[in-house]
This record gives sequence, structure tokens and C-alpha cells, in this order.
Amino acid sequence: MALTLSVRFDRLPLRAPFRISRGVKTHAEVVVVELSDGEFTGRGECVPYARYDETPGKVMAALRGDPEVLLDALPPGAARNALDCAYWDLLAKREGEAVFDMLGRMPPQPVASAVTISLDAPGGMAEAAAAVADAPLLKVKLSADRPAERLLAVAEAAPQARLIVDPNEGWTPEILKAMADPVARCNVVLVEQPLPAGQDAALEGLRYPAPICADESIHTRHDLDAVAGRYQAINVKLDKAGGLTEAVALADAARARGLSLMAGCMVASSLAIAPALVFAADADFVDLDGPWWIAKDRPGGCRFERGVLHPPQPGFWGDPAATP
Repeated sequence: MALTLSVRFDRLPLRAPFRISRGVKTHAEVVVVELSDGEFTGRGECVPYARYDETPGKVMAALRGDPEVLLDALPPGAARNALDCAYWDLLAKREGEAVFDMLGRMPPQPVASAVTISLDAPGGMAEAAAAVADAPLLKVKLSADRPAERLLAVAEAAPQARLIVDPNEGWTPEILKAMADPVARCNVVLVEQPLPAGQDAALEGLRYPAPICADESIHTRHDLDAVAGRYQAINVKLDKAGGLTEAVALADAARARGLSLMAGCMVASSLAIAPALVFAADADFVDLDGPWWIAKDRPGGCRFERGVLHPPQPGFWGDPAATP
């Protein structure tokens, strides 16, 4: 039977403003795909990202047509991600086998995930960090403005937490060099995409106090040659890779090159996060706190407690049980 495709736009309020070096958001704007064979329905969710010239309208327009043709025709990005994940969910229900079994992965388990400290004044960031100081891993959003002061404020407010520093392409080589000492003095375990993608040649052969992770600089396996000499880790995101199929392939290829892995996400509901749990257990760093930011997550979704992400209820995504 031919597959039918339905697409909708959801605007999900956040529990607090989410600020990074590129701007602030108060809602998660997501596109949801439902793919049906007449008996079973699979679901997927993506986050159109302006950084990659994506909007909800463009993504929804790209998803018009025969879904089986689109799966082969769509380029990596948000639209393909939603469709690819919906297909995996449908396949699990139709075949009566969980996605993690099909891909030879372990069943999702509770996993420590970074809790993001949004960009703010140093005092505001310290207050946010103190509120989640019992979380084992914090991601600290920084910019070119007072990065050392902000980092130290978070480190002092949550002295036991490991820290990921994420300037979202907002630094220059000079700032990166100046931040080496604060990074060394704090419990920083990773620095994520400090320089703009395409302007990161300064990282070639760089010795730094913490490993440097590519985010915007890598989307699919085809980018590995360019980043392998500049970064020690990569951030695998479904929306960049274009779905679970490529994300798993990218993670495996990166491992073969000796790169560390982060399982990352956009700000989205549990429907976008559940597929990432398929490969999160193999990651060195997990940053899947998207649902934590949603004021009201989807029923049956993930739980987030003291920095630990718990998988969604059975049947939520990717297994044969009926969808709640």
C-alpha cells in the first residue's frame, strides 16, 4: 500500500528564554511528520534552523510529494530528518521490532545529559547554574562579550559539574587563545565550535586545554575529511545529518577515525530526542536537554531529573508498542 504523508507546524512555548550568541528564542518551532501505510503510523519531528537557511515554511514545502521519492531526493537537513525518523518509527511498528534492535544498538537507558546554561549576564548565569548544580554536566553558552567572566561565574556556582563551553561560532582565534587559561582553570571537558564554520583553519594542529568539538562545521560523513585535522570530537545532530540513518553512519565513521562523539540536539520536544537515544549510549558526551526547555512536552516523552535523561514511555517512538 502507498504511504501517505501529513505535515504540521507546532510552536511550543519554552520554560524560559533560550539565549545563544546568535539570538534568543521563547518558543521551539518544529515541524511534525506523520507517515502512514493505512494500518500503522510513524512520527518524526525536526527543527528548521535559520543558520542553515531553513524556515518552517520551507521545510513544509520540501515535504510535499511522494514520501518514498522524497526519502531519496531530500538533501541532509531538517526536512529529511523528520521524514527519515517517521519512516523508522513506522518500520518498527510494521515489523514488530524496535529500531535499536534493527540497528544493532542497546535499548535506550537513562543517561547523563548536559543541561544548558543560557547566555545571560554573569550573575544570571551563576543563578541558573546554581539551580541545577547537582547535574553532572552543564553546557555553558558564551559569546565574544566577557566570556571568561561568564564561564567563571558558572564554574563557581556549580563547582562539581563538568562543563562544556559553547560559543556557537562566536569567537575569534584571539579570543580562543585568551580563553585557554580560564578553560584550563575550570572543569571544562569540551569546547564546542568556537570559530565560525569555514573559518576554523586556525584549529589545525592546535594544542588546547580541552578537546574541541565540531558542530556547525560537520553535518554528514562527507565533512569528516575537512574536520578530522582540526577537531577532536564531533556533535552528531539529527537535524544536520538529515535523520537517524545518516546520523548513525556518521557516528560510526567518526569513531573509526578516532574522534570522540557528542549526541546533540536542537531545542525540541521528546519526539525529536527519542531517535537520538538510539546512538546516545555510544557517545562520549550527551547533550539532549531539548525537552527540558519545553514548558509542556509531548505525553509519554522523556523525563529529565537532576541532569539525567530518562527514555520515553514504551510506544512513544521507535518500538512496536501502540503510540500513547
